[in-house]
Amino acid sequence: MPPLAGLAHGGSGALSPPRLRPGSPERAGLDPEELRLLVREVRALTEHWCSGAVVVAGRGPVLAVHEAVGWAVRYASGDRELPLERRVPTALGTPFDLASLTKLFTSVAVLQQIERGTLGIDTLIGAYLPDFTAAVEHGITVRRLLTHTSGLRPELPLYDLPDDAARIAALRREEPVAEGGTYLYSDLNMLLAQHLLERITGRRLDVLIREGITRPLGMTQTGFGPCPFAAATEDQRRPLAKLDRGMVRGRVHDENAYALGGVAGHAGLFSTGHDLAVFCRALLGGGAYGPARILGPDFVDLMLREPGLGFRVDQPWFMGELAGSGAAGHCGFTGTSLVVDRATDTFLVLLANTVHPRRRPPDSAPRAAAATRLRRAVR
Repeated sequence: MPPLAGLAHGGSGALSPPRLRPGSPERAGLDPEELRLLVREVRALTEHWCSGAVVVAGRGPVLAVHEAVGWAVRYASGDRELPLERRVPTALGTPFDLASLTKLFTSVAVLQQIERGTLGIDTLIGAYLPDFTAAVEHGITVRRLLTHTSGLRPELPLYDLPDDAARIAALRREEPVAEGGTYLYSDLNMLLAQHLLERITGRRLDVLIREGITRPLGMTQTGFGPCPFAAATEDQRRPLAKLDRGMVRGRVHDENAYALGGVAGHAGLFSTGHDLAVFCRALLGGGAYGPARILGPDFVDLMLREPGLGFRVDQPWFMGELAGSGAAGHCGFTGTSLVVDRATDTFLVLLANTVHPRRRPPDSAPRAAAATRLRRAVR
C-alpha cells in the first residue's frame, strides 16, 4: 500500500531529495547570459505588462534566479497613481494572488485521495455527490473534472446570487454545454472537485491543502486569504469588472471565489516565488521534497503527463520553447504562471499583477518568452 500523501517519510535507507539552495547559473548547469536576459526582460515588463513581478527559475536543487521588480502597489485607483512615497515596492517575499494556479493544489489534493484509495480516477462523481443532479445525469467522472472534459461551461456567475445556498443549488443543477470528452476549460470543474473532496473527507479545502501540501513542504507563505501584504490586483468597478469592490489587495481577485468566502477550488490561494519554487521541486522530485512526500512518483507522473490532470502539458503559448518535451504547468488570470520540465529538470515561476490597476486583454507572450530563455539556458 502506498504511503499516505502529505506525511513526511522516506523509503528504507533512501536519501531525501535535496532542498532548494541559491546558486550560480553555472552551478545549476544553466547559461548565465540567457538568465541575465531573462531577468532584463522581466524588468522591462513593468513598463507595459504589469506593475510588479517576481521571477524564480532554477534547475535541480539550485535556485539560479530570484528577482523582484516594480511595484506591489502602484495605484490608488484605476485612474490615479500613488505618489512615490506611498507606493509599495515588490520584494522577493511579496505574496501574489495565484488565481488559477490554485487549481494545481486542488488537483494534488484529489490525487492524494486517489492514492489513498478513497477516490477512483474514473469513478462517477455522482457516487459521492448524488445531490449534484446534473453531474449524476451526465455521468461526469473525476478524470473529466481534472482534464476539463466534463463539458461544463467556463464560468457560472455565482457572485450574482444572493447567498451560499443559492450558489450551491446553481452548481448542483448546472448541466454541461458541450459533449463529454470535449476539452472546455472551466472553473466549475474545480468547484465540483472541491465539493467532492470536502464530502469524502469531511474537511474544508483550505485545511486539506494546508495539512496535505503546504505544511509538509514548509510552504509557510502559501494559503488562502486574507493576505494583507499581498501585491494589489484590480480596482474593481462595473462595468469593467463584475463587482464594485474598489482596489483589491489581500483578498481574492476572482469574483466567484470572493463570493464563496475566499476558499475555492479554482482560485483563492496566495503565495510567494520561493514557496512555489519548493512546490515545483516537489513535483520534479516525484512528489518529495527533503524528508516530506506529498504524493507518490506514479501519481505525480499521472498528473504531469499528457493530457495532464489539473496541469496543462506542452503549451507553447505560455511555455515557449520549454513546450514539446512534456513540460507541465498553468497560468493565472492575475498574471501568474508556473512551469516544470522533467526533461531538463528545470522550473520557472513568474508572479505578476497584470490586472493592477485594471484588467487588460490577455497576453501570455511574456510568460512564453521567459520560458524560452530558461530552455535556451540549459546546457
